[in-house]
Order: sequence, then C-alpha cells, then structure tokens
Amino acid sequence: MAERESMEYDVVIVGAGPAGLACAIRLKQLCADNDTELSVCIVEKGSEVGAHILSGAVIEPRALNELLPNWQELDAPLHTPVQQDRFLYLTAKRSFRLPTPPQMHNEGNYIVSLGNVVRWLGEQAESLGVEIYPGFAAAEVLYNDDGSVKGIATGDMGVGKDGQPTDQYQQGIELHARQTVFAEGCRGSLTKSLFDRFDLRKGVDPQTYGIGIKELWEVDASTHHPGLVIHTIGWPLDKETYGGSFLYHLENNQIAVGFVIGLDYRNPYLSPYEEFQRFKTHPDIRGYFTNGRRVAYGARAISEGGLQSLPKLTFPGGLLIGDTAGFLNVPKIKGSHTAMKSGMTAAESLFQCLSSETTGSEKTSSDKNDEVGDYRERLSRTWMWDELHRVRNIRPSFRWGLWGGMVYSALDTYLLRGKAPWTMHHHADHEQLRKASDSRPIDYPKPDGELTFDRLSSVFISNTNHEENQVSHLQLNDTSTPITVNLAQYDAPEQRYCPAGVYEIVSEEAGPRLQINAQNCVHCKTCDIKDPTQNINWVTPEGGGGPNYPNM
Repeated sequence: MAERESMEYDVVIVGAGPAGLACAIRLKQLCADNDTELSVCIVEKGSEVGAHILSGAVIEPRALNELLPNWQELDAPLHTPVQQDRFLYLTAKRSFRLPTPPQMHNEGNYIVSLGNVVRWLGEQAESLGVEIYPGFAAAEVLYNDDGSVKGIATGDMGVGKDGQPTDQYQQGIELHARQTVFAEGCRGSLTKSLFDRFDLRKGVDPQTYGIGIKELWEVDASTHHPGLVIHTIGWPLDKETYGGSFLYHLENNQIAVGFVIGLDYRNPYLSPYEEFQRFKTHPDIRGYFTNGRRVAYGARAISEGGLQSLPKLTFPGGLLIGDTAGFLNVPKIKGSHTAMKSGMTAAESLFQCLSSETTGSEKTSSDKNDEVGDYRERLSRTWMWDELHRVRNIRPSFRWGLWGGMVYSALDTYLLRGKAPWTMHHHADHEQLRKASDSRPIDYPKPDGELTFDRLSSVFISNTNHEENQVSHLQLNDTSTPITVNLAQYDAPEQRYCPAGVYEIVSEEAGPRLQINAQNCVHCKTCDIKDPTQNINWVTPEGGGGPNYPNM
C-alpha cells in the first residue's frame, strides 16, 4: 500500500467541540497579541462542525466572556436568558417543588442549542486562521521513534465489510504536529489508547459516566415559557439509581427535554431510553407536549467523575482537554464552560511552550519529546479547578441512594461549603450490574407514537447515517462473550442500555447470537462503558458518519 500523504502543523486538535475550538481560538489570539505565527488544524469526525454535539443545554457564559468578550456583537446564538428555575421531586402521580440547590441556580445563564454555539465558534476560529476539516475521523495516533506522539492519521474511506478497498477507496492522511491536543469528548477512542500507552490513569479513580438522552420539541404557544428551566429527580427511577430530567424552554416555541441516568445503575433490566419515554407521561410533565411535535432526538454519554477521576493530562507530544479528560461539573449539570476553560488554559501553556522553540520545518525531535508541563498547574489556579474541587463529593455521595445523597449534598453545600477534609471515591460503572437472576424485570409501556416513541423512529430523526459497506466500528474482543456471559448471566443488557437499537439477540436454529446493527449507532459510547466484561470496543467509523443533529 502506498505511503500516506502527510501535512505538518504546529498544533493539531482532535475534535471541534467547545474545548477544541476554544483552544484553537485562544492560540490564535495569543499569536496575534505577540506577533507570532503558529499553524493550527482541527479534525472533526462529524459531517460538519456541530453535527455530533449534543447537550441540554444551559450555558454559563463565564468562559465565553473571557474568550470573546464581544460575543454579543459577534451575534453568538445565545438568545434565551434563563428567567426561572424549578426543581421538582416526582412521585408516580404528583410533583413537589424543592429548594433549588445553589449549584443549579441559572441567573445570568442562557438556554441554547450547543450545536449552534459550536457552529458559531467554528466560524470565529476560521476567521482567525484555524484550518478545520469536518468529515475526517482521527482513527490512529502516530508516534515518533522515541515514543512521543507525532500526530494522528485520519481513517481510510471506502473500505468494505470484508476489509478490502472498494472502488470508492480513499486513503487517510497523516497530520503531524509539534503538539497534538485531544478534545474528543466523553470516552474518546484515541484517548483510551493514550491512557494505556502512557499509563495516564495510574493512581486516580475510575471515571464514572452517565447517559443523557434528549429530544427537541416544537410545542403549542400556550405551554411554552421562554427562559423556564425545570429539573426533576425521583420517578420513574428507583431510589438506588442516580439520575433525573431537564426541560429547557428555548426560543421559537421549542422545548429541549431529556433524561440523564448514571451508568453505575445495577438492574440489568433497566433501559435508560424507556425510562426517559416513561418520564414524559408524568401528569405534571406531559401537558407541555400537548399538540406538540417531536423534531429531533439524540443520546450521548457524559463524564461524571470530577477531580478525583482526572487522568494525567500531558504526555510527550500532546495533552487532553474538555470532557475527554472529564471536566464536567455534575451538580451544576454543566460542562461547556469548564471544557472551554480547559481548552483556553491549554492554549496558554502550548503557546508558551511552542513560541519559545523552533517552528515549522526547523522543529527538532526534542520539541516533540517535551511535555507541556505547566498545563495542570495552570488549571489548578483557575476558577474552574476551584469550582470542581468544591463539588467533588456530591456525585459519589449518591452511592447511599437518592435520599442519602440529597442529605449529604445539602450538608456539603450549606455547612461544609465544599471544603470537607475528605474526598470520596468512585467505582467502575461496568462492575455494578447485578446478575439477572438477582434482579427484577421492568415492564415498560408500549409507545403511543404521539408522546412516547420506539427507538428506531427516534434514530430516524437523529439523521444518523453510516456507509453500510464498511467494517463495523463496534468491535468485540471475544465474539462468544455476548452469549456465554452477557445473555447467560445478565439477559443481554446491551439490548437495553443502547438508546439506538444497535444490539439485538437473534434466535436461530443453531442457537442465539448477537446481531450488531452498527448503522443505527448515534455515537453515545454507552456500550463501550457499560458492557460488563468490557468486551465492546467503540472505534471511529468512516468520517462523516453518525448522527447529524440540527439545533441540538
């Protein structure tokens, strides 16, 4: 096979999300301020910038104010300021209003489509000279002879299911960089390989995750209240399962509704997708959607571990930013502002490192062998680090169940003020499932097609598309495990934890087998996280594949 073409940059960023774009913009700002030139490139696996971005989202503009203070003049898509917060506890038939925790107060924040915010950030980055290549999936980390990161290679296109090139074959290209920034979002596929190669998770807690499932609705004007933010806990989840809902009233008679469930749940019969559908039927919730129309659907895993789960952030030739490292503030239910701040801080460290060395064709091997050593130390001096430190014990306190977690959270917030002399720890999500024989099946109601829907109709409106004749990006380490372990011991939980109907047990004369409908995948990464034996490995499909989220 022919040698791949290559391109040289000072900085290559993997992922055009809030963190990656903020990093690129800040780098170019520093170059302009110091009359220096650094070449910056971003590769994005989505078909366009923002295509794979999914979030609630209520955005706290603190990082944006620092990055682009004139964002209003630049017509940033932050149009709906929060007007009211409500925090509800649900039983099966009633709701009770609770005091809104301080972390969840949204005064000064905006209800947004994060995908549209990211598209706008992409425009700002390109106006500063950043090169952005959407539709190109970073599929491989490249290394120098000394073991340092050399850059990335994009995936080959036009490879058939049999692994052989088709007549549409197009070889990937190599992007070489003095420093490579990984901003892949939650459970990044390349980041996983870096964890192993550089032992970045040594001495830290396992990362813990949640799955967020979201729909966008156009509703009747009579049920729409622009700027209203509602969060709920309680029903339909049991007391041992962490999770809750959100309803955000945007502009143009739109409501973003979603449900987040911690992936440390224990009952293998639980279906996050079905819990979300059931939630919408609550007597005090369903009225918002009367005479409404569902227009979009998506799902995404989020990193919930906080400070105690942060890996080592730097390694020879690169660093980690955003949710691929795990900077989400779980009690605040926000991660965009912290992701952006991590990217901006990384840019400052990168600029100091790179501008003091040779550039372009004069770079030396020692350039790439250096780590951006002050990145973590810089982060520790920011408001972001203090914010995450104060809430570090809230998520792990819910190991005591809903009420135990609520009581501790109130104590930690109001009395200890986040300064407890202890730090609680996390457990690996995939180790938490009980055996099916020790669990109670859950009888979920059938969808009505008006308020509640099946998975396949939901995937349809996520605009998910993959080239069918390609090698599956959902790989099994052992093809027998889905039957001998998952089905035998857990009644095949992948059929339920996947929100897109990717995994299906098919009965055949020779016995049951697992069918993987990879074309349905919305890239949430839940299977990679929750599989009880870690037998499923999510890798990037052909660039441009997956969901194409409008206004999400």
